[in-house]
Amino acid sequence: MKKALLLLIATIIFSCKTESKRDNKVDVTLEVKSEVFPMELGKVFQKHGGINIWRKAQILSFNKGKEIHTADLRSRKTVINTPKYSLGFDGMEVWLSEDKKGIFKGNPAFYYNLYFYFYAMPFVLADDGIIYEKVDDLVFKGVKYPGYKISYKENIGTSPDDNYIVYYNSETYQMEWLAYTVTFSSKKPNDLFHMIRYNKWEVVSGLVFPKEITWYKMDESGLPTEPEKPATKFTLPLLSQGKIGASFFEKPIK
Repeated sequence: MKKALLLLIATIIFSCKTESKRDNKVDVTLEVKSEVFPMELGKVFQKHGGINIWRKAQILSFNKGKEIHTADLRSRKTVINTPKYSLGFDGMEVWLSEDKKGIFKGNPAFYYNLYFYFYAMPFVLADDGIIYEKVDDLVFKGVKYPGYKISYKENIGTSPDDNYIVYYNSETYQMEWLAYTVTFSSKKPNDLFHMIRYNKWEVVSGLVFPKEITWYKMDESGLPTEPEKPATKFTLPLLSQGKIGASFFEKPIK
């Protein structure tokens, strides 16, 4: 699927990989406009490299297993390429292309940007149309993690009723946990939160992105207890100020 374009992306990632590995420091000197979001979240963004670097970037790419995820950070057009299928969002509609019908298991409209959001935390929490609300600390093994709830104004995205809560280290401001709800199918708000732990990171072109994330089981009070399944790992990260042509995000013609 899209072999020529896959080769292009692989070449870009390879050529930029060496540069990314040399990034051993994060520039946290850039100013953050505190009036846009709470000051504490501003410090979280700064800990992860700074919101200004994020806003200058054009393309974000990473691998999840055999999936190559590539997103245009301005338009949020997205493509997921694998050896047997590809799917994406071309700016107008979500599409799926398979070598054989039924290979992809799931809903393309739900899946195409799912891991982009998990991977691009905490920076996607600075998108337009967001409402911030301070919440009670999360307590895990005696450690308190302050948090902010993120909700969306009406008609923002495909699931405006989704809620996220980002919890961070009270001393370092490193993001540590993400709680989130899923309303894609029901289209109704709910209080059933899922919990992900972020505890392995790497620096990519000046920003800090997760190397892996782990879903946790939760007790009756909604607190995390133990890992629910093995960690999801990310590889070959790329953050670039370059651009990719619009045709890359279109459904391939067979």
